[in-house]
Amino acid sequence: MTLPFDVAAVRADFPLLETEIDGHPLVYLDSGATSQKPRAVLDAERDFLEHTNSAVHRGAHTLAAEATELFEDARVTVAGFVGAAPEQLVWTSGATAGLNLVAGSLGYAGRLREGDEIVVTEAEHHANLIPWQELAARTGARLRHIPVHDDGTLDMNAAAETIGERTRVVAFPHVSNVLGILNPIAELVALARAAGALTVLDACQSAPHLALNLPETGVDLAVFSGHKVYGPYGIGGLWGRDEVLDALPPFTTGGSMITTVTLERAEYLPAPQRFEAGTQPVSQAVGLAAAVRWLGEHDAAEVHAHETALEKRMREGLRSIAGIRLLGDTDAAERVALQAFAVEGVHAHDVGQFLDSRGVAVRVGHHCAQPLHRRFGLTASVRASAAIHTTEAEVDTFLDAVSGVRGFFGVGA
Repeated sequence: MTLPFDVAAVRADFPLLETEIDGHPLVYLDSGATSQKPRAVLDAERDFLEHTNSAVHRGAHTLAAEATELFEDARVTVAGFVGAAPEQLVWTSGATAGLNLVAGSLGYAGRLREGDEIVVTEAEHHANLIPWQELAARTGARLRHIPVHDDGTLDMNAAAETIGERTRVVAFPHVSNVLGILNPIAELVALARAAGALTVLDACQSAPHLALNLPETGVDLAVFSGHKVYGPYGIGGLWGRDEVLDALPPFTTGGSMITTVTLERAEYLPAPQRFEAGTQPVSQAVGLAAAVRWLGEHDAAEVHAHETALEKRMREGLRSIAGIRLLGDTDAAERVALQAFAVEGVHAHDVGQFLDSRGVAVRVGHHCAQPLHRRFGLTASVRASAAIHTTEAEVDTFLDAVSGVRGFFGVGA
């Protein structure tokens, strides 16, 4: 059953939003880092641990069978959330683990050699940059990047020149975690396919806000994190096309992902189990399934309209405040409700502490995107990121607080 969107009713599902900071109601604008959890998620994980907790795929007793059923039902649910078949979804501890799995498996498979090229963007989170740096260093491949324009959009002319016959992998974010801008997936996939390259999508910042159908994007592999889509920590997904997953060797080995083991060799299960060695995040998978079911109860178009209005209110409000520099300030690209900015004359960490004293929680620092900040001549920025439960009044409270930063620190007129 899909419910009409009611932000007050949504907020009532989040116990933590009742918190006060220094006597101020909490305004939580750090969902881009980690989302809060609705009661449905807290209850699902707690119920599993209290009544069904057991190792999966191993025991013959009742609890083990029930735990295995819940674990695999969660795979079906979460795979459906991204438009995939369950056998295409590999459980990971998060997007970082998924990206390292892909880079490591490609290295084991000998898919890259000296002279080959890996292409990323200038707007990568470190999790979608460092694994490729390491893979290039191990194989002799060359790591190249697609630059961004001054407004934060990708330079697609440079992309066409960069992706070529030597390109073996093109990795890029669906949405930049600093700029909030949706990248042109179709164009990047077309360039990669023409070069015969594998495409890897970081969907961490899009999964909470957009209706995803990963097979329809055209990419070959994609990752997302549970804790950014109102789910638990320690759980994420790696989606891959059947033929791509089947061609990759396992990256982590051990128990539960094998068919036969002798003292000399091992044979492995097909995907996704071949990539799921050891003890799995069972209660977390159950919690993540509860999160996507909870999201599915709300009308997606209405939620998107709500978040789009929040993004516009936030960006236009920041534009109107003297001394604010927005990163990725463009009306020409589709966006999510996330905005990074710098305050002239005040360090980002000082801005964050000032806002926190007024109950407003934001992210400060380089947001695991140092090269992108360096591109804009910054070492750090402030990032505000809204969510399904954010209200227009909270955005206004945030904007009012930002407008007082420079005066508090004695900067400017």
